[in-house]
Amino acid sequence: MRSDVIRRGVERAPHRSLLYATGLTPEEIDRPLIGVVNSHNDLVPGHVHLDRVGRAVKTGVSMAGGTPLEFNVIGICDGVAMGHAGMRHSLPSRELIADSVEAMASAHMLDGLVLIPNCDKIVPGMLMAAARLDVPAIFVSGGPMLAGRLRGRNVDLNTVFEAVGEHRSGRMSEEELGELELAACPGCGSCAGLFTANSMNCLTEALGMALPGNGTIPAVTAARLRLAKRSGMQIMSLLREQIRPRQIMTEAAFENAVAVDMAIGGSTNTVLHLPAIAYDAGLPLPLKLFDAVSSRTPYLVSLRPSGPHHMQDLDEAGGVPAVMAELLKHDLLDGEPLTVAGKTVAENLKGVSQTSKIIRPVEGAHRPDGGIAIMWGNLAPDGAVVKAAAVAPEMMHHRGPARVFDSEEPALEAILGGDIQAGDVIVIRYEGPRGGPGMREMLMPTSALAGMGLDHKVALLTDGRFSGATRGSATGHISPEAARGGTIALVQEGDEIEVDIPNRRLTLLAPEAEMARRRKDWTQPEIRITTGYLARYAAAVSAASEGAILR
Repeated sequence: MRSDVIRRGVERAPHRSLLYATGLTPEEIDRPLIGVVNSHNDLVPGHVHLDRVGRAVKTGVSMAGGTPLEFNVIGICDGVAMGHAGMRHSLPSRELIADSVEAMASAHMLDGLVLIPNCDKIVPGMLMAAARLDVPAIFVSGGPMLAGRLRGRNVDLNTVFEAVGEHRSGRMSEEELGELELAACPGCGSCAGLFTANSMNCLTEALGMALPGNGTIPAVTAARLRLAKRSGMQIMSLLREQIRPRQIMTEAAFENAVAVDMAIGGSTNTVLHLPAIAYDAGLPLPLKLFDAVSSRTPYLVSLRPSGPHHMQDLDEAGGVPAVMAELLKHDLLDGEPLTVAGKTVAENLKGVSQTSKIIRPVEGAHRPDGGIAIMWGNLAPDGAVVKAAAVAPEMMHHRGPARVFDSEEPALEAILGGDIQAGDVIVIRYEGPRGGPGMREMLMPTSALAGMGLDHKVALLTDGRFSGATRGSATGHISPEAARGGTIALVQEGDEIEVDIPNRRLTLLAPEAEMARRRKDWTQPEIRITTGYLARYAAAVSAASEGAILR
Protein backbone atom coordinates (compact mmCIF):
# COMPACT_ATOMS: atom_id res chain seq x y z
CA MET A 1 0.00 0.00 0.00
CA ARG A 2 1.12 3.55 -0.77
CA SER A 3 0.31 4.55 2.82
CA ASP A 4 2.78 2.00 4.22
CA VAL A 5 5.42 4.71 4.00
CA ILE A 6 3.73 6.59 6.87
CA ARG A 7 2.54 3.68 9.03
CA ARG A 8 4.85 0.65 8.76
CA GLY A 9 8.09 0.00 10.63
CA VAL A 10 9.76 1.18 13.81
CA GLU A 11 10.99 4.39 12.18
CA ARG A 12 7.36 5.41 11.52
CA ALA A 13 6.39 5.39 15.19
CA PRO A 14 6.20 9.23 15.21
CA HIS A 15 3.89 9.15 12.23
CA ARG A 16 1.60 6.58 13.87
CA SER A 17 1.60 8.67 17.01
CA LEU A 18 0.20 11.61 15.08
CA LEU A 19 -2.45 9.41 13.47
CA TYR A 20 -3.44 8.12 16.92
CA ALA A 21 -3.82 11.75 17.99
CA THR A 22 -6.69 12.14 15.51
CA GLY A 23 -8.60 9.37 17.32
CA LEU A 24 -7.75 6.52 14.98
CA THR A 25 -7.36 3.03 16.42
CA PRO A 26 -4.60 0.57 15.50
CA GLU A 27 -7.18 -1.37 13.48
CA GLU A 28 -8.11 1.72 11.46
CA ILE A 29 -4.48 2.62 10.83
CA ASP A 30 -3.90 -0.93 9.58
CA ARG A 31 -6.55 -0.55 6.85
CA PRO A 32 -6.15 1.27 3.52
CA LEU A 33 -6.27 5.03 4.04
CA ILE A 34 -8.85 6.65 1.75
CA GLY A 35 -8.97 10.39 1.27
CA VAL A 36 -12.50 11.79 1.13
CA VAL A 37 -12.04 15.10 -0.66
CA ASN A 38 -15.03 17.29 0.13
CA SER A 39 -15.87 20.77 -1.17
CA HIS A 40 -18.57 21.40 1.43
CA ASN A 41 -19.09 25.00 2.51
CA ASP A 42 -21.89 27.26 3.72
CA LEU A 43 -21.63 29.78 0.84
CA VAL A 44 -22.59 27.73 -2.21
CA PRO A 45 -26.03 26.11 -2.66
CA GLY A 46 -24.42 23.30 -4.62
CA HIS A 47 -22.24 22.53 -1.64
CA VAL A 48 -24.21 23.23 1.53
CA HIS A 49 -25.35 19.61 1.75
CA LEU A 50 -22.05 17.94 0.93
CA ASP A 51 -21.42 17.22 4.60
CA ARG A 52 -24.23 14.63 4.35
CA VAL A 53 -22.81 13.27 1.10
CA GLY A 54 -19.40 13.05 2.77
CA ARG A 55 -20.83 11.09 5.71
CA ALA A 56 -22.46 8.67 3.27
CA VAL A 57 -19.18 8.21 1.41
CA LYS A 58 -17.31 7.54 4.65
CA THR A 59 -19.93 4.98 5.66
CA GLY A 60 -19.41 3.21 2.35
CA VAL A 61 -15.61 3.23 2.70
CA SER A 62 -15.86 1.80 6.23
CA MET A 63 -18.39 -0.84 5.15
CA ALA A 64 -15.92 -2.05 2.52
CA GLY A 65 -12.94 -2.23 4.88
CA GLY A 66 -11.19 1.12 4.42
CA THR A 67 -10.43 4.03 6.72
CA PRO A 68 -11.95 7.26 5.41
CA LEU A 69 -10.02 10.46 6.12
CA GLU A 70 -11.83 13.61 5.06
CA PHE A 71 -10.36 16.95 4.06
CA ASN A 72 -11.85 19.98 2.34
CA VAL A 73 -11.10 22.19 -0.65
CA ILE A 74 -12.46 25.59 -1.64
CA GLY A 75 -15.44 26.09 -3.91
CA ILE A 76 -16.63 29.34 -5.52
CA CYS A 77 -20.26 29.98 -6.50
CA ASP A 78 -20.11 31.42 -10.00
CA GLY A 79 -23.60 32.85 -9.61
CA VAL A 80 -22.65 34.90 -6.57
CA ALA A 81 -19.33 35.89 -8.19
CA MET A 82 -21.00 36.89 -11.47
CA GLY A 83 -20.84 40.40 -12.87
CA HIS A 84 -18.16 41.91 -10.64
CA ALA A 85 -14.45 41.61 -9.85
CA GLY A 86 -15.01 38.40 -7.89
CA MET A 87 -15.55 36.45 -11.12
CA ARG A 88 -11.85 36.90 -11.91
CA HIS A 89 -11.16 34.30 -9.23
CA SER A 90 -13.51 31.62 -10.56
CA LEU A 91 -11.48 29.94 -13.31
CA PRO A 92 -8.16 30.41 -11.47
CA SER A 93 -9.66 28.56 -8.49
CA ARG A 94 -9.61 25.40 -10.63
CA GLU A 95 -5.81 25.30 -10.38
CA LEU A 96 -5.88 26.04 -6.64
CA ILE A 97 -8.23 23.09 -6.13
CA ALA A 98 -6.11 20.74 -8.23
CA ASP A 99 -2.93 21.82 -6.45
CA SER A 100 -4.43 21.48 -2.98
CA VAL A 101 -5.79 17.97 -3.61
CA GLU A 102 -2.44 16.93 -5.07
CA ALA A 103 -0.61 18.38 -2.06
CA MET A 104 -2.81 16.77 0.58
CA ALA A 105 -2.94 13.34 -1.04
CA SER A 106 0.80 13.29 -1.72
CA ALA A 107 1.91 14.64 1.66
CA HIS A 108 -0.17 12.06 3.53
CA MET A 109 0.43 9.16 1.10
CA LEU A 110 -3.26 8.28 0.77
CA ASP A 111 -4.07 4.99 -0.93
CA GLY A 112 -7.16 6.15 -2.80
CA LEU A 113 -9.55 9.07 -3.17
CA VAL A 114 -13.28 9.64 -3.22
CA LEU A 115 -13.80 13.15 -4.59
CA ILE A 116 -16.97 15.11 -3.80
CA PRO A 117 -17.37 18.19 -6.02
CA ASN A 118 -20.49 19.79 -7.42
CA CYS A 119 -20.04 23.23 -8.96
CA ASP A 120 -18.24 24.66 -11.93
CA LYS A 121 -14.47 24.69 -11.28
CA ILE A 122 -14.45 22.12 -8.51
CA VAL A 123 -15.26 19.16 -10.77
CA PRO A 124 -12.47 19.80 -13.31
CA GLY A 125 -10.03 20.83 -10.57
CA MET A 126 -10.52 17.52 -8.80
CA LEU A 127 -10.34 15.59 -12.10
CA MET A 128 -7.04 17.30 -12.86
CA ALA A 129 -5.69 16.25 -9.46
CA ALA A 130 -6.86 12.67 -9.95
CA ALA A 131 -5.08 12.55 -13.31
CA ARG A 132 -1.85 13.91 -11.80
CA LEU A 133 -1.82 11.64 -8.76
CA ASP A 134 -2.95 8.50 -10.62
CA VAL A 135 -4.03 6.70 -7.45
CA PRO A 136 -7.37 4.85 -7.44
CA ALA A 137 -10.10 7.49 -7.43
CA ILE A 138 -13.84 7.82 -7.89
CA PHE A 139 -16.17 10.82 -8.13
CA VAL A 140 -19.55 11.41 -6.52
CA SER A 141 -21.02 14.88 -6.87
CA GLY A 142 -23.69 16.56 -4.76
CA GLY A 143 -26.25 16.39 -7.57
CA PRO A 144 -28.42 18.98 -9.33
CA MET A 145 -30.94 21.33 -7.73
CA LEU A 146 -34.61 20.81 -8.50
CA ALA A 147 -36.24 23.43 -10.68
CA GLY A 148 -38.29 26.03 -8.84
CA ARG A 149 -41.99 26.54 -9.47
CA LEU A 150 -43.75 29.85 -9.84
CA ARG A 151 -47.31 30.35 -11.06
CA GLY A 152 -47.44 26.98 -12.76
CA ARG A 153 -44.10 27.12 -14.58
CA ASN A 154 -40.59 25.87 -13.91
CA VAL A 155 -38.00 28.51 -13.08
CA ASP A 156 -34.29 28.50 -12.25
CA LEU A 157 -31.34 30.80 -11.61
CA ASN A 158 -31.13 31.74 -15.28
CA THR A 159 -34.74 32.91 -15.13
CA VAL A 160 -33.69 35.41 -12.45
CA PHE A 161 -30.66 36.65 -14.39
CA GLU A 162 -32.83 37.27 -17.45
CA ALA A 163 -35.51 38.88 -15.29
CA VAL A 164 -33.11 41.74 -14.51
CA GLY A 165 -33.26 42.74 -18.18
CA GLU A 166 -37.04 42.26 -18.21
CA HIS A 167 -37.38 44.58 -15.23
CA ARG A 168 -35.07 47.19 -16.76
CA SER A 169 -37.12 47.18 -20.00
CA GLY A 170 -40.39 47.53 -18.09
CA ARG A 171 -41.63 44.02 -18.79
CA MET A 172 -41.51 42.92 -15.11
CA SER A 173 -42.32 44.80 -11.93
CA GLU A 174 -40.02 44.91 -8.91
CA GLU A 175 -42.61 42.94 -6.93
CA GLU A 176 -42.67 40.18 -9.56
CA LEU A 177 -38.86 40.09 -9.55
CA GLY A 178 -38.85 39.71 -5.77
CA GLU A 179 -41.34 36.85 -6.00
CA LEU A 180 -39.16 35.12 -8.59
CA GLU A 181 -36.02 35.49 -6.44
CA LEU A 182 -37.64 33.46 -3.68
CA ALA A 183 -38.90 30.69 -5.97
CA ALA A 184 -36.13 30.13 -8.52
CA CYS A 185 -33.65 28.18 -6.39
CA PRO A 186 -35.74 25.97 -4.08
CA GLY A 187 -32.90 24.24 -2.23
CA CYS A 188 -29.49 22.65 -2.34
CA GLY A 189 -27.77 21.35 -5.45
CA SER A 190 -25.99 22.63 -8.54
CA CYS A 191 -28.26 24.98 -10.52
CA ALA A 192 -31.07 23.07 -12.21
CA GLY A 193 -30.23 23.47 -15.92
CA LEU A 194 -27.45 21.99 -18.02
CA PHE A 195 -25.10 24.76 -16.94
CA THR A 196 -21.37 24.18 -16.41
CA ALA A 197 -21.60 22.33 -13.09
CA ASN A 198 -24.10 19.78 -14.33
CA SER A 199 -22.34 19.49 -17.69
CA MET A 200 -19.11 18.53 -15.93
CA ASN A 201 -20.85 16.16 -13.53
CA CYS A 202 -22.42 14.40 -16.52
CA LEU A 203 -19.01 14.19 -18.16
CA THR A 204 -17.50 12.45 -15.12
CA GLU A 205 -19.81 9.59 -16.08
CA ALA A 206 -18.89 9.80 -19.76
CA LEU A 207 -15.17 9.77 -18.85
CA GLY A 208 -15.73 6.68 -16.72
CA MET A 209 -14.74 8.36 -13.44
CA ALA A 210 -18.15 8.15 -11.71
CA LEU A 211 -20.86 5.54 -11.29
CA PRO A 212 -24.01 5.80 -13.42
CA GLY A 213 -26.40 8.46 -12.16
CA ASN A 214 -23.74 10.80 -10.83
CA GLY A 215 -24.58 13.59 -13.26
CA THR A 216 -28.36 13.66 -12.87
CA ILE A 217 -29.69 12.18 -9.58
CA PRO A 218 -31.17 15.20 -7.75
CA ALA A 219 -29.34 16.52 -4.71
CA VAL A 220 -32.29 16.21 -2.34
CA THR A 221 -33.01 12.53 -2.94
CA ALA A 222 -32.07 9.48 -0.91
CA ALA A 223 -30.78 7.99 -4.16
CA ARG A 224 -27.96 10.56 -4.07
CA LEU A 225 -26.88 9.32 -0.63
CA ARG A 226 -27.09 5.69 -1.75
CA LEU A 227 -24.89 6.56 -4.71
CA ALA A 228 -22.40 8.15 -2.30
CA LYS A 229 -22.32 4.99 -0.19
CA ARG A 230 -21.83 2.80 -3.26
CA SER A 231 -19.02 5.06 -4.44
CA GLY A 232 -17.34 4.77 -1.03
CA MET A 233 -17.55 1.01 -1.27
CA GLN A 234 -16.40 0.96 -4.89
CA ILE A 235 -13.14 2.77 -4.15
CA MET A 236 -12.06 -0.31 -2.23
CA SER A 237 -12.66 -2.48 -5.29
CA LEU A 238 -10.64 -0.08 -7.42
CA LEU A 239 -7.85 -0.24 -4.83
CA ARG A 240 -7.84 -4.03 -4.77
CA GLU A 241 -7.75 -4.20 -8.57
CA GLN A 242 -5.34 -1.24 -8.77
CA ILE A 243 -7.51 0.47 -11.40
CA ARG A 244 -6.15 3.98 -11.72
CA PRO A 245 -7.42 7.19 -13.34
CA ARG A 246 -4.98 7.09 -16.26
CA GLN A 247 -6.21 3.60 -17.14
CA ILE A 248 -9.72 5.05 -17.30
CA MET A 249 -9.11 8.54 -18.72
CA THR A 250 -7.61 7.42 -22.03
CA GLU A 251 -7.80 9.17 -25.39
CA ALA A 252 -10.87 7.06 -26.23
CA ALA A 253 -12.53 8.06 -22.95
CA PHE A 254 -11.95 11.75 -23.63
CA GLU A 255 -13.39 11.36 -27.12
CA ASN A 256 -16.43 9.68 -25.55
CA ALA A 257 -16.79 12.60 -23.15
CA VAL A 258 -16.67 15.09 -26.04
CA ALA A 259 -19.32 13.05 -27.90
CA VAL A 260 -21.65 13.06 -24.89
CA ASP A 261 -20.97 16.77 -24.44
CA MET A 262 -22.08 17.40 -28.01
CA ALA A 263 -25.14 15.15 -27.71
CA ILE A 264 -26.44 16.90 -24.60
CA GLY A 265 -25.41 20.44 -25.62
CA GLY A 266 -23.19 21.02 -22.60
CA SER A 267 -21.64 24.26 -21.43
CA THR A 268 -18.94 25.88 -23.57
CA ASN A 269 -16.77 25.79 -20.44
CA THR A 270 -16.28 22.07 -21.03
CA VAL A 271 -14.06 23.09 -23.94
CA LEU A 272 -11.76 24.72 -21.37
CA HIS A 273 -11.90 21.97 -18.78
CA LEU A 274 -11.58 18.74 -20.76
CA PRO A 275 -8.27 19.83 -22.40
CA ALA A 276 -6.91 20.86 -18.99
CA ILE A 277 -7.81 17.47 -17.51
CA ALA A 278 -6.32 15.69 -20.53
CA TYR A 279 -3.12 17.72 -20.14
CA ASP A 280 -2.70 16.43 -16.57
CA ALA A 281 -3.37 12.92 -17.85
CA GLY A 282 -0.54 13.38 -20.37
CA LEU A 283 -2.86 13.46 -23.38
CA PRO A 284 -3.55 16.01 -26.14
CA LEU A 285 -7.10 17.24 -26.66
CA PRO A 286 -7.00 19.97 -29.33
CA LEU A 287 -9.93 22.11 -30.41
CA LYS A 288 -9.86 20.35 -33.78
CA LEU A 289 -10.97 17.14 -32.07
CA PHE A 290 -13.98 18.93 -30.58
CA ASP A 291 -14.74 20.22 -34.07
CA ALA A 292 -14.46 16.74 -35.61
CA VAL A 293 -16.60 15.06 -32.94
CA SER A 294 -19.21 17.82 -33.15
CA SER A 295 -19.51 17.37 -36.90
CA ARG A 296 -20.51 13.70 -36.51
CA THR A 297 -22.45 13.73 -33.23
CA PRO A 298 -26.14 14.71 -33.30
CA TYR A 299 -27.69 16.92 -30.65
CA LEU A 300 -30.16 14.73 -28.74
CA VAL A 301 -31.09 16.49 -25.49
CA SER A 302 -32.43 20.04 -25.23
CA LEU A 303 -32.11 21.17 -21.61
CA ARG A 304 -32.08 24.65 -20.11
CA PRO A 305 -30.81 27.12 -21.32
CA SER A 306 -31.25 25.67 -24.81
CA GLY A 307 -34.62 24.04 -24.21
CA PRO A 308 -37.44 23.67 -21.69
CA HIS A 309 -36.27 20.71 -19.63
CA HIS A 310 -34.21 20.51 -16.42
CA MET A 311 -31.80 17.98 -14.97
CA GLN A 312 -34.51 16.12 -13.08
CA ASP A 313 -36.22 15.46 -16.42
CA LEU A 314 -33.05 13.98 -17.88
CA ASP A 315 -32.67 11.81 -14.78
CA GLU A 316 -36.20 10.47 -15.16
CA ALA A 317 -35.43 9.74 -18.82
CA GLY A 318 -32.51 7.48 -17.91
CA GLY A 319 -29.77 10.04 -17.45
CA VAL A 320 -26.35 9.94 -19.07
CA PRO A 321 -26.40 6.12 -19.56
CA ALA A 322 -29.48 6.43 -21.80
CA VAL A 323 -27.74 9.11 -23.90
CA MET A 324 -24.60 6.99 -24.13
CA ALA A 325 -26.60 3.90 -25.08
CA GLU A 326 -28.20 5.75 -27.98
CA LEU A 327 -24.80 6.95 -29.19
CA LEU A 328 -23.26 3.49 -28.79
CA LYS A 329 -26.09 1.93 -30.78
CA HIS A 330 -25.08 4.09 -33.73
CA ASP A 331 -21.31 3.58 -33.31
CA LEU A 332 -20.88 7.16 -32.13
CA LEU A 333 -19.24 6.04 -28.88
CA ASP A 334 -16.36 3.69 -28.06
CA GLY A 335 -17.54 0.83 -25.85
CA GLU A 336 -14.07 -0.37 -24.85
CA PRO A 337 -12.81 2.17 -22.26
CA LEU A 338 -12.71 1.01 -18.65
CA THR A 339 -14.81 2.74 -15.97
CA VAL A 340 -14.75 3.03 -12.18
CA ALA A 341 -17.51 0.42 -12.09
CA GLY A 342 -14.79 -2.05 -13.01
CA LYS A 343 -16.53 -2.68 -16.33
CA THR A 344 -16.17 -1.29 -19.82
CA VAL A 345 -18.51 1.36 -21.19
CA ALA A 346 -20.32 -1.28 -23.27
CA GLU A 347 -20.72 -3.58 -20.26
CA ASN A 348 -22.15 -0.73 -18.20
CA LEU A 349 -24.66 0.06 -20.93
CA LYS A 350 -25.84 -3.51 -21.48
CA GLY A 351 -29.63 -3.51 -21.24
CA VAL A 352 -29.87 0.30 -21.18
CA SER A 353 -32.16 1.78 -23.81
CA GLN A 354 -33.55 5.16 -24.77
CA THR A 355 -37.34 5.36 -24.65
CA SER A 356 -38.06 8.93 -23.52
CA LYS A 357 -39.01 12.00 -25.54
CA ILE A 358 -36.48 13.98 -23.49
CA ILE A 359 -33.65 12.07 -25.21
CA ARG A 360 -34.28 11.96 -28.93
CA PRO A 361 -33.17 9.06 -31.10
CA VAL A 362 -30.33 9.78 -33.49
CA GLU A 363 -32.76 9.63 -36.40
CA GLY A 364 -34.88 12.41 -34.89
CA ALA A 365 -32.14 14.59 -33.39
CA HIS A 366 -32.67 18.29 -32.74
CA ARG A 367 -29.81 18.90 -35.16
CA PRO A 368 -27.41 16.57 -37.02
CA ASP A 369 -24.30 18.01 -35.40
CA GLY A 370 -23.32 18.78 -31.83
CA GLY A 371 -24.63 21.39 -29.43
CA ILE A 372 -21.24 23.16 -29.32
CA ALA A 373 -19.50 24.62 -32.37
CA ILE A 374 -15.83 25.55 -32.71
CA MET A 375 -15.39 28.76 -34.68
CA TRP A 376 -12.39 29.85 -36.75
CA GLY A 377 -11.50 32.80 -38.97
CA ASN A 378 -9.38 35.94 -38.98
CA LEU A 379 -11.01 37.09 -35.74
CA ALA A 380 -10.22 33.76 -34.04
CA PRO A 381 -7.19 32.19 -35.75
CA ASP A 382 -6.70 29.75 -32.85
CA GLY A 383 -10.39 29.10 -32.36
CA ALA A 384 -13.46 30.23 -30.44
CA VAL A 385 -16.51 28.47 -28.99
CA VAL A 386 -20.28 28.97 -29.23
CA LYS A 387 -23.16 26.96 -27.78
CA ALA A 388 -24.91 26.55 -31.13
CA ALA A 389 -27.79 24.69 -29.50
CA ALA A 390 -28.75 27.86 -27.62
CA VAL A 391 -28.69 30.16 -30.67
CA ALA A 392 -31.95 31.19 -32.36
CA PRO A 393 -32.22 30.04 -35.99
CA GLU A 394 -32.27 33.62 -37.28
CA MET A 395 -28.95 34.32 -35.52
CA MET A 396 -27.04 31.35 -36.91
CA HIS A 397 -25.72 33.74 -39.53
CA HIS A 398 -25.37 37.39 -38.58
CA ARG A 399 -23.51 40.41 -39.90
CA GLY A 400 -23.45 43.77 -38.18
CA PRO A 401 -21.45 46.71 -36.82
CA ALA A 402 -19.09 46.20 -33.88
CA ARG A 403 -19.83 47.84 -30.56
CA VAL A 404 -16.50 47.63 -28.74
CA PHE A 405 -15.88 47.51 -24.97
CA ASP A 406 -12.63 46.84 -23.15
CA SER A 407 -14.28 45.14 -20.17
CA GLU A 408 -17.62 43.67 -19.12
CA GLU A 409 -18.98 46.52 -16.98
CA PRO A 410 -19.33 49.23 -19.68
CA ALA A 411 -20.89 46.68 -22.03
CA LEU A 412 -23.53 45.75 -19.44
CA GLU A 413 -24.19 49.44 -18.77
CA ALA A 414 -24.70 50.05 -22.50
CA ILE A 415 -27.11 47.11 -22.79
CA LEU A 416 -29.20 48.06 -19.77
CA GLY A 417 -29.05 51.71 -20.79
CA GLY A 418 -30.63 51.01 -24.18
CA ASP A 419 -27.52 51.91 -26.21
CA ILE A 420 -27.37 48.59 -28.07
CA GLN A 421 -29.50 48.29 -31.19
CA ALA A 422 -30.85 45.31 -33.10
CA GLY A 423 -28.20 44.08 -35.54
CA ASP A 424 -25.20 45.11 -33.42
CA VAL A 425 -22.24 42.83 -32.67
CA ILE A 426 -21.02 43.49 -29.13
CA VAL A 427 -17.29 42.91 -28.64
CA ILE A 428 -16.04 42.56 -25.05
CA ARG A 429 -12.27 42.17 -24.92
CA TYR A 430 -9.35 42.17 -22.48
CA GLU A 431 -11.32 39.61 -20.47
CA GLY A 432 -9.26 36.55 -21.46
CA PRO A 433 -7.23 34.32 -19.12
CA ARG A 434 -4.31 36.77 -19.08
CA GLY A 435 -6.08 40.05 -19.85
CA GLY A 436 -8.89 39.73 -17.32
CA PRO A 437 -7.08 38.25 -15.61
CA GLY A 438 -9.12 35.13 -14.93
CA MET A 439 -11.41 34.97 -17.98
CA ARG A 440 -14.65 36.17 -16.44
CA GLU A 441 -18.02 34.72 -17.47
CA MET A 442 -20.41 37.09 -19.23
CA LEU A 443 -23.77 35.79 -18.03
CA MET A 444 -25.03 39.22 -16.97
CA PRO A 445 -24.66 40.81 -20.44
CA THR A 446 -26.17 37.82 -22.24
CA SER A 447 -29.00 37.56 -19.72
CA ALA A 448 -29.68 41.29 -20.03
CA LEU A 449 -29.93 40.90 -23.81
CA ALA A 450 -32.32 37.96 -23.41
CA GLY A 451 -34.42 39.76 -20.82
CA MET A 452 -34.72 42.82 -23.06
CA GLY A 453 -35.70 40.71 -26.07
CA LEU A 454 -32.43 41.29 -27.95
CA ASP A 455 -30.95 37.78 -27.84
CA HIS A 456 -32.54 37.08 -31.25
CA LYS A 457 -31.18 40.32 -32.71
CA VAL A 458 -27.68 40.95 -31.29
CA ALA A 459 -24.48 38.87 -31.31
CA LEU A 460 -21.86 39.03 -28.57
CA LEU A 461 -18.17 38.12 -28.96
CA THR A 462 -15.51 37.97 -26.25
CA ASP A 463 -12.09 36.62 -25.38
CA GLY A 464 -13.66 35.92 -22.00
CA ARG A 465 -16.16 33.14 -21.56
CA PHE A 466 -19.82 32.46 -20.85
CA SER A 467 -21.77 30.72 -18.16
CA GLY A 468 -23.37 27.43 -19.05
CA ALA A 469 -26.64 29.31 -18.50
CA THR A 470 -25.97 31.68 -21.43
CA ARG A 471 -28.22 31.56 -24.48
CA GLY A 472 -28.12 33.54 -27.69
CA SER A 473 -25.40 34.15 -30.26
CA ALA A 474 -22.58 34.37 -27.73
CA THR A 475 -19.12 33.34 -28.95
CA GLY A 476 -16.36 33.17 -26.37
CA HIS A 477 -12.79 31.93 -25.82
CA ILE A 478 -11.64 33.95 -28.84
CA SER A 479 -7.96 33.11 -29.27
CA PRO A 480 -5.46 34.70 -29.30
CA GLU A 481 -6.98 36.99 -26.69
CA ALA A 482 -6.66 40.77 -26.87
CA ALA A 483 -3.98 40.92 -24.18
CA ARG A 484 -1.78 38.70 -26.38
CA GLY A 485 -2.29 40.93 -29.41
CA GLY A 486 -5.06 38.85 -30.98
CA THR A 487 -7.15 40.28 -33.80
CA ILE A 488 -9.94 41.06 -31.33
CA ALA A 489 -7.65 43.79 -29.91
CA LEU A 490 -7.73 45.56 -33.30
CA VAL A 491 -11.51 45.78 -33.74
CA GLN A 492 -12.82 49.34 -33.85
CA GLU A 493 -16.30 50.76 -33.29
CA GLY A 494 -18.44 50.29 -36.39
CA ASP A 495 -16.31 47.59 -38.06
CA GLU A 496 -18.42 44.98 -39.86
CA ILE A 497 -18.23 41.52 -38.31
CA GLU A 498 -19.74 38.33 -39.73
CA VAL A 499 -20.74 35.43 -37.47
CA ASP A 500 -21.41 32.32 -39.57
CA ILE A 501 -22.10 29.43 -37.19
CA PRO A 502 -23.12 26.80 -39.80
CA ASN A 503 -19.77 27.32 -41.59
CA ARG A 504 -17.85 27.84 -38.32
CA ARG A 505 -16.48 31.24 -39.42
CA LEU A 506 -15.88 34.40 -37.40
CA THR A 507 -14.70 37.20 -39.67
CA LEU A 508 -13.67 40.81 -39.17
CA LEU A 509 -14.49 42.47 -42.50
CA ALA A 510 -11.67 45.02 -42.69
CA PRO A 511 -9.00 45.49 -45.40
CA GLU A 512 -5.69 43.76 -44.74
CA ALA A 513 -3.74 46.99 -45.13
CA GLU A 514 -5.91 48.64 -42.49
CA MET A 515 -5.41 45.68 -40.14
CA ALA A 516 -1.64 45.87 -40.63
CA ARG A 517 -1.70 49.57 -39.74
CA ARG A 518 -3.72 48.93 -36.59
CA ARG A 519 -1.43 46.12 -35.55
CA LYS A 520 1.59 48.37 -35.91
CA ASP A 521 -0.09 51.00 -33.71
CA TRP A 522 -1.28 48.52 -31.04
CA THR A 523 0.49 48.59 -27.68
CA GLN A 524 0.42 46.03 -24.89
CA PRO A 525 -1.98 47.23 -22.17
CA GLU A 526 -0.95 47.39 -18.55
CA ILE A 527 -1.79 44.33 -16.47
CA ARG A 528 -4.84 45.14 -14.36
CA ILE A 529 -3.74 43.25 -11.25
CA THR A 530 -0.11 43.27 -10.14
CA THR A 531 -0.18 41.55 -6.74
CA GLY A 532 -1.36 38.27 -5.27
CA TYR A 533 -2.51 35.06 -6.88
CA LEU A 534 -4.19 36.65 -9.90
CA ALA A 535 -0.95 38.40 -10.85
CA ARG A 536 0.91 35.09 -10.71
CA TYR A 537 -1.93 33.47 -12.64
CA ALA A 538 -1.81 36.09 -15.40
CA ALA A 539 1.93 35.57 -15.80
CA ALA A 540 1.68 31.77 -16.13
CA VAL A 541 -1.68 31.01 -17.77
CA SER A 542 -1.87 29.63 -21.30
CA ALA A 543 -4.41 30.51 -23.99
CA ALA A 544 -8.05 29.50 -23.76
CA SER A 545 -7.52 27.34 -26.85
CA GLU A 546 -5.14 25.23 -24.73
CA GLY A 547 -7.49 24.96 -21.75
CA ALA A 548 -6.13 27.98 -19.82
CA ILE A 549 -3.68 25.72 -18.01
CA LEU A 550 -0.75 26.96 -15.93
CA ARG A 551 2.62 26.12 -17.39
